[in-house]
Amino acid sequence: MSRRPTLKDIARETGVHVSTVSRALDPQKRSSLTEEIVVKIRQAADRLGYRPNRIAFSLRKQKSMTVGVMIPDITNMIFPPIVRGIESVMEPLGYASIIVNTDGDSDRERRLTETLQERGVDGIIHTAVLRSDPNIVEAARQGLPVVTLNRKVEEAEIPYVINDEEAGIRMIFDHLHDHGHRRIAHLAGPRDLSTGLLRREAFCSVARDYGLSADALVIEEASRFEEEEGRRCAKEILSRSPETTAILCANDRLALGAMDYCARNGHPCPDKISITGFNDMPFLDLIPPGLTTVRIEQFDAGATAARLLVQMIDGCDGKVPRETVLPVSLKCRNSVLRIETDH
Repeated sequence: MSRRPTLKDIARETGVHVSTVSRALDPQKRSSLTEEIVVKIRQAADRLGYRPNRIAFSLRKQKSMTVGVMIPDITNMIFPPIVRGIESVMEPLGYASIIVNTDGDSDRERRLTETLQERGVDGIIHTAVLRSDPNIVEAARQGLPVVTLNRKVEEAEIPYVINDEEAGIRMIFDHLHDHGHRRIAHLAGPRDLSTGLLRREAFCSVARDYGLSADALVIEEASRFEEEEGRRCAKEILSRSPETTAILCANDRLALGAMDYCARNGHPCPDKISITGFNDMPFLDLIPPGLTTVRIEQFDAGATAARLLVQMIDGCDGKVPRETVLPVSLKCRNSVLRIETDH
Protein backbone atom coordinates (compact mmCIF):
# COMPACT_ATOMS: atom_id res chain seq x y z
CA MET A 1 0.00 0.00 0.00
CA SER A 2 1.38 3.40 -0.96
CA ARG A 3 2.29 5.88 1.76
CA ARG A 4 -0.18 8.66 2.53
CA PRO A 5 1.11 12.06 1.26
CA THR A 6 2.14 14.52 3.97
CA LEU A 7 2.69 18.26 4.29
CA LYS A 8 6.42 17.64 3.87
CA ASP A 9 5.80 16.00 0.50
CA ILE A 10 3.87 19.07 -0.67
CA ALA A 11 6.64 21.34 0.66
CA ARG A 12 9.26 19.43 -1.35
CA GLU A 13 7.02 19.53 -4.44
CA THR A 14 6.51 23.30 -4.24
CA GLY A 15 9.82 24.40 -2.72
CA VAL A 16 8.25 26.20 0.26
CA HIS A 17 8.43 25.67 4.00
CA VAL A 18 6.09 23.15 5.67
CA SER A 19 4.54 25.94 7.75
CA THR A 20 3.63 27.78 4.53
CA VAL A 21 1.94 24.63 3.22
CA SER A 22 0.05 24.30 6.48
CA ARG A 23 -1.22 27.90 6.29
CA ALA A 24 -2.19 27.56 2.63
CA LEU A 25 -4.34 24.50 3.36
CA ASP A 26 -6.00 26.07 6.42
CA PRO A 27 -9.05 28.17 5.36
CA GLN A 28 -8.67 30.34 8.45
CA LYS A 29 -4.97 31.15 7.89
CA ARG A 30 -4.43 31.24 4.13
CA SER A 31 -5.32 34.96 3.94
CA SER A 32 -1.79 35.75 5.14
CA LEU A 33 -0.39 34.32 1.86
CA THR A 34 -0.60 35.51 -1.72
CA GLU A 35 -3.23 33.96 -3.93
CA GLU A 36 -0.49 32.71 -6.24
CA ILE A 37 1.24 30.65 -3.57
CA VAL A 38 -2.06 29.30 -2.22
CA VAL A 39 -3.10 28.11 -5.69
CA LYS A 40 0.34 26.56 -6.28
CA ILE A 41 0.23 24.63 -3.01
CA ARG A 42 -3.38 23.46 -3.43
CA GLN A 43 -2.67 22.25 -6.96
CA ALA A 44 0.32 20.28 -5.68
CA ALA A 45 -1.80 18.81 -2.90
CA ASP A 46 -4.37 17.68 -5.47
CA ARG A 47 -1.69 16.12 -7.71
CA LEU A 48 -0.23 14.17 -4.80
CA GLY A 49 -3.66 13.09 -3.54
CA TYR A 50 -3.19 14.78 -0.18
CA ARG A 51 -6.08 14.57 2.28
CA PRO A 52 -5.89 16.28 5.67
CA ASN A 53 -5.92 14.06 8.73
CA ARG A 54 -8.91 15.52 10.56
CA ILE A 55 -8.38 13.37 13.65
CA ALA A 56 -4.82 14.64 14.05
CA PHE A 57 -5.99 18.19 13.38
CA SER A 58 -8.70 17.90 16.04
CA LEU A 59 -6.25 16.60 18.61
CA ARG A 60 -3.76 19.34 17.82
CA LYS A 61 -6.23 22.23 17.71
CA GLN A 62 -8.75 20.89 20.24
CA LYS A 63 -11.42 21.43 17.59
CA SER A 64 -13.60 18.98 15.68
CA MET A 65 -14.32 21.49 12.88
CA THR A 66 -17.97 20.47 13.06
CA VAL A 67 -21.01 22.43 14.22
CA GLY A 68 -24.51 21.25 15.05
CA VAL A 69 -27.52 22.79 13.32
CA MET A 70 -30.78 21.99 15.11
CA ILE A 71 -34.02 22.53 13.21
CA PRO A 72 -37.59 21.82 14.35
CA ASP A 73 -38.97 20.34 11.13
CA ILE A 74 -36.91 19.25 8.15
CA THR A 75 -40.03 19.33 5.93
CA ASN A 76 -40.49 23.07 6.51
CA MET A 77 -39.28 24.83 3.37
CA ILE A 78 -37.87 27.88 5.14
CA PHE A 79 -34.98 25.83 6.52
CA PRO A 80 -33.06 24.85 3.34
CA PRO A 81 -32.25 28.52 2.58
CA ILE A 82 -31.28 29.04 6.23
CA VAL A 83 -28.97 26.01 6.18
CA ARG A 84 -27.42 27.21 2.92
CA GLY A 85 -26.74 30.55 4.58
CA ILE A 86 -25.05 28.80 7.50
CA GLU A 87 -22.91 26.68 5.19
CA SER A 88 -21.94 29.70 3.06
CA VAL A 89 -20.00 30.89 6.11
CA MET A 90 -18.92 27.63 7.75
CA GLU A 91 -17.77 25.60 4.75
CA PRO A 92 -15.11 28.06 3.48
CA LEU A 93 -13.66 28.06 7.01
CA GLY A 94 -13.36 24.28 6.96
CA TYR A 95 -16.36 23.44 9.15
CA ALA A 96 -18.85 20.67 8.43
CA SER A 97 -22.45 20.95 9.64
CA ILE A 98 -24.31 18.14 11.39
CA ILE A 99 -28.02 18.80 10.83
CA VAL A 100 -30.50 17.27 13.27
CA ASN A 101 -34.30 17.45 13.33
CA THR A 102 -36.04 17.85 16.71
CA ASP A 103 -39.65 17.44 15.49
CA GLY A 104 -40.52 20.10 18.06
CA ASP A 105 -40.19 17.46 20.80
CA SER A 106 -38.35 18.60 23.95
CA ASP A 107 -37.20 15.08 24.88
CA ARG A 108 -35.84 14.49 21.40
CA GLU A 109 -34.15 17.91 21.52
CA ARG A 110 -32.46 16.99 24.81
CA ARG A 111 -31.16 13.70 23.36
CA LEU A 112 -29.91 15.40 20.20
CA THR A 113 -28.18 18.15 22.18
CA GLU A 114 -26.38 15.47 24.20
CA THR A 115 -25.49 13.57 21.02
CA LEU A 116 -23.97 16.66 19.42
CA GLN A 117 -21.96 17.35 22.56
CA GLU A 118 -20.75 13.73 22.65
CA ARG A 119 -19.61 14.08 19.03
CA GLY A 120 -17.55 17.07 20.08
CA VAL A 121 -19.12 19.78 17.95
CA ASP A 122 -17.45 23.15 18.32
CA GLY A 123 -20.79 24.95 18.60
CA ILE A 124 -24.52 24.79 17.89
CA ILE A 125 -26.90 26.94 15.86
CA HIS A 126 -30.33 26.21 17.31
CA THR A 127 -33.45 27.13 15.31
CA ALA A 128 -35.83 24.92 17.31
CA VAL A 129 -35.41 26.44 20.75
CA LEU A 130 -38.28 26.98 23.20
CA ARG A 131 -38.71 30.18 25.22
CA SER A 132 -37.79 28.11 28.28
CA ASP A 133 -35.18 25.57 27.22
CA PRO A 134 -33.02 24.22 30.07
CA ASN A 135 -31.24 21.70 27.80
CA ILE A 136 -29.51 24.23 25.59
CA VAL A 137 -29.06 26.70 28.47
CA GLU A 138 -27.11 24.03 30.38
CA ALA A 139 -24.99 23.23 27.31
CA ALA A 140 -24.13 26.92 26.95
CA ARG A 141 -23.41 27.19 30.68
CA GLN A 142 -20.88 24.38 30.30
CA GLY A 143 -19.03 26.47 27.73
CA LEU A 144 -20.40 25.26 24.40
CA PRO A 145 -20.81 28.18 21.95
CA VAL A 146 -24.52 28.47 21.08
CA VAL A 147 -26.48 30.88 18.89
CA THR A 148 -30.24 30.62 18.49
CA LEU A 149 -31.85 31.58 15.21
CA ASN A 150 -35.44 32.75 14.48
CA ARG A 151 -36.25 32.12 18.14
CA LYS A 152 -34.74 33.04 21.47
CA VAL A 153 -34.47 31.65 24.99
CA GLU A 154 -35.79 33.99 27.64
CA GLU A 155 -33.83 34.75 30.80
CA ALA A 156 -30.59 33.44 29.30
CA GLU A 157 -27.47 35.09 27.91
CA ILE A 158 -27.42 33.01 24.72
CA PRO A 159 -26.98 35.26 21.65
CA TYR A 160 -29.92 35.14 19.23
CA VAL A 161 -30.78 36.23 15.72
CA ILE A 162 -34.46 36.98 15.16
CA ASN A 163 -36.63 38.82 12.68
CA ASP A 164 -38.39 42.09 13.34
CA GLU A 165 -41.65 40.41 14.35
CA GLU A 166 -43.41 43.60 15.41
CA ALA A 167 -42.60 45.43 12.17
CA GLY A 168 -43.75 42.44 10.12
CA ILE A 169 -47.11 42.13 11.87
CA ARG A 170 -47.65 45.87 11.63
CA MET A 171 -46.94 45.80 7.88
CA ILE A 172 -49.44 43.02 7.26
CA PHE A 173 -52.10 44.53 9.56
CA ASP A 174 -51.72 47.92 7.89
CA HIS A 175 -52.09 46.25 4.50
CA LEU A 176 -55.32 44.53 5.53
CA HIS A 177 -56.68 47.71 7.09
CA ASP A 178 -55.82 49.71 3.99
CA HIS A 179 -57.83 47.18 1.98
CA GLY A 180 -60.93 47.85 4.07
CA HIS A 181 -60.71 45.00 6.57
CA ARG A 182 -61.93 45.77 10.08
CA ARG A 183 -62.81 42.26 11.31
CA ILE A 184 -59.32 40.81 11.38
CA ALA A 185 -58.68 37.61 13.33
CA HIS A 186 -55.27 36.29 14.36
CA LEU A 187 -54.29 32.66 13.88
CA ALA A 188 -51.48 32.69 16.43
CA GLY A 189 -48.48 30.43 16.90
CA PRO A 190 -47.69 28.52 20.11
CA ARG A 191 -46.85 30.79 23.03
CA ASP A 192 -44.01 28.52 24.19
CA LEU A 193 -42.11 29.70 21.11
CA SER A 194 -40.83 33.27 20.98
CA THR A 195 -42.10 33.65 17.40
CA GLY A 196 -45.61 32.72 18.47
CA LEU A 197 -45.62 35.02 21.49
CA LEU A 198 -43.96 38.03 19.83
CA ARG A 199 -46.23 37.94 16.78
CA ARG A 200 -49.30 37.60 18.99
CA GLU A 201 -48.22 40.54 21.16
CA ALA A 202 -47.51 42.59 18.04
CA PHE A 203 -50.99 41.83 16.67
CA CYS A 204 -52.61 42.98 19.92
CA SER A 205 -50.46 46.11 19.99
CA VAL A 206 -51.24 47.24 16.45
CA ALA A 207 -54.93 46.41 16.94
CA ARG A 208 -54.97 48.72 19.98
CA ASP A 209 -53.34 51.42 17.87
CA TYR A 210 -56.30 51.12 15.51
CA GLY A 211 -58.70 51.51 18.43
CA LEU A 212 -59.71 47.86 18.74
CA SER A 213 -60.22 46.64 22.31
CA ALA A 214 -58.58 43.42 23.47
CA ASP A 215 -62.01 41.93 24.21
CA ALA A 216 -63.05 42.40 20.60
CA LEU A 217 -60.03 40.59 19.16
CA VAL A 218 -60.52 37.08 17.79
CA ILE A 219 -57.38 35.04 18.43
CA GLU A 220 -57.04 31.28 18.00
CA GLU A 221 -53.76 29.68 19.07
CA ALA A 222 -52.20 26.78 17.16
CA SER A 223 -50.29 24.12 19.06
CA ARG A 224 -47.80 23.75 16.20
CA PHE A 225 -46.76 25.77 13.16
CA GLU A 226 -48.33 23.24 10.77
CA GLU A 227 -51.04 23.09 8.12
CA GLU A 228 -53.35 20.83 10.11
CA GLU A 229 -53.39 23.31 12.96
CA GLY A 230 -54.13 26.04 10.43
CA ARG A 231 -57.22 24.11 9.33
CA ARG A 232 -58.38 23.53 12.91
CA CYS A 233 -57.87 27.14 13.97
CA ALA A 234 -59.57 28.55 10.85
CA LYS A 235 -62.60 26.41 11.66
CA GLU A 236 -62.65 27.76 15.23
CA ILE A 237 -62.26 31.37 14.06
CA LEU A 238 -65.15 31.17 11.62
CA SER A 239 -67.29 29.36 14.19
CA ARG A 240 -66.64 32.03 16.81
CA SER A 241 -66.74 34.98 14.44
CA PRO A 242 -68.52 34.29 11.14
CA GLU A 243 -68.25 37.97 10.19
CA THR A 244 -64.42 37.75 10.03
CA THR A 245 -63.15 39.16 6.72
CA ALA A 246 -59.43 38.47 7.16
CA ILE A 247 -57.21 36.03 9.03
CA LEU A 248 -53.70 37.20 9.84
CA CYS A 249 -51.68 34.00 10.36
CA ALA A 250 -48.47 33.71 12.39
CA ASN A 251 -46.69 31.77 9.65
CA ASP A 252 -47.14 30.53 6.09
CA ARG A 253 -47.90 26.90 6.94
CA LEU A 254 -50.75 27.95 9.21
CA ALA A 255 -52.00 30.23 6.42
CA LEU A 256 -51.92 27.42 3.85
CA GLY A 257 -53.91 25.20 6.20
CA ALA A 258 -56.42 28.00 6.81
CA MET A 259 -56.77 28.61 3.07
CA ASP A 260 -57.42 24.92 2.49
CA TYR A 261 -60.10 24.74 5.19
CA CYS A 262 -61.82 27.89 3.96
CA ALA A 263 -61.79 26.72 0.33
CA ARG A 264 -63.39 23.41 1.32
CA ASN A 265 -66.08 25.05 3.42
CA GLY A 266 -67.54 27.80 1.27
CA HIS A 267 -65.08 30.59 2.13
CA PRO A 268 -62.57 30.61 -0.74
CA CYS A 269 -59.61 32.98 -0.44
CA PRO A 270 -59.68 35.81 -1.39
CA ASP A 271 -63.28 36.02 -2.69
CA LYS A 272 -64.89 35.34 0.70
CA ILE A 273 -61.99 35.83 3.10
CA SER A 274 -58.49 37.29 2.95
CA ILE A 275 -55.59 35.33 4.48
CA THR A 276 -51.99 36.33 5.13
CA GLY A 277 -48.85 34.55 6.32
CA PHE A 278 -45.39 35.22 7.70
CA ASN A 279 -41.92 34.01 6.50
CA ASP A 280 -42.37 33.82 2.70
CA MET A 281 -41.47 30.16 2.23
CA PRO A 282 -40.01 29.16 -1.14
CA PHE A 283 -42.55 28.41 -3.91
CA LEU A 284 -45.44 30.29 -2.28
CA ASP A 285 -45.87 32.21 -5.52
CA LEU A 286 -46.73 28.92 -7.26
CA ILE A 287 -49.65 28.11 -4.92
CA PRO A 288 -52.89 29.85 -6.01
CA PRO A 289 -53.99 32.49 -5.31
CA GLY A 290 -50.53 33.55 -4.11
CA LEU A 291 -50.10 34.22 -0.39
CA THR A 292 -49.53 37.75 0.83
CA THR A 293 -46.93 37.41 3.55
CA VAL A 294 -44.00 38.92 5.43
CA ARG A 295 -40.63 38.05 3.94
CA ILE A 296 -37.81 37.18 6.29
CA GLU A 297 -34.22 37.06 5.05
CA GLN A 298 -33.71 33.31 5.36
CA PHE A 299 -30.26 32.93 3.75
CA ASP A 300 -28.92 36.07 5.46
CA ALA A 301 -30.30 34.90 8.80
CA GLY A 302 -28.34 31.65 8.53
CA ALA A 303 -25.19 33.47 7.48
CA THR A 304 -25.52 36.01 10.31
CA ALA A 305 -25.95 33.29 12.94
CA ALA A 306 -22.96 31.40 11.53
CA ARG A 307 -20.71 34.46 11.69
CA LEU A 308 -21.67 35.02 15.33
CA LEU A 309 -20.98 31.37 16.15
CA VAL A 310 -17.54 31.53 14.52
CA GLN A 311 -16.70 34.55 16.67
CA MET A 312 -17.71 32.63 19.78
CA ILE A 313 -15.73 29.55 18.76
CA ASP A 314 -12.71 31.78 18.22
CA GLY A 315 -13.07 33.13 21.75
CA CYS A 316 -14.52 36.53 20.85
CA ASP A 317 -17.66 36.16 23.00
CA GLY A 318 -17.33 39.72 24.27
CA LYS A 319 -17.80 41.09 20.77
CA VAL A 320 -20.96 39.08 20.04
CA PRO A 321 -24.21 41.01 20.63
CA ARG A 322 -26.86 39.19 22.59
CA GLU A 323 -29.61 40.41 20.23
CA THR A 324 -29.53 40.72 16.45
CA VAL A 325 -32.82 41.76 14.81
CA LEU A 326 -33.05 41.38 11.04
CA PRO A 327 -35.31 43.53 8.83
CA VAL A 328 -38.42 42.13 7.15
CA SER A 329 -40.49 43.24 4.17
CA LEU A 330 -44.04 42.88 2.89
CA LYS A 331 -44.66 40.58 -0.08
CA CYS A 332 -48.05 41.34 -1.63
CA ARG A 333 -49.73 38.69 -3.74
CA ASN A 334 -53.39 37.89 -4.40
CA SER A 335 -54.71 36.47 -1.10
CA VAL A 336 -55.96 39.87 0.10
CA LEU A 337 -59.04 41.37 -1.51
CA ARG A 338 -60.05 45.00 -1.15
CA ILE A 339 -63.52 45.34 0.41
CA GLU A 340 -65.89 48.18 1.17
CA THR A 341 -65.45 49.49 4.71
CA ASP A 342 -68.43 49.31 7.04
CA HIS A 343 -67.48 52.50 8.89
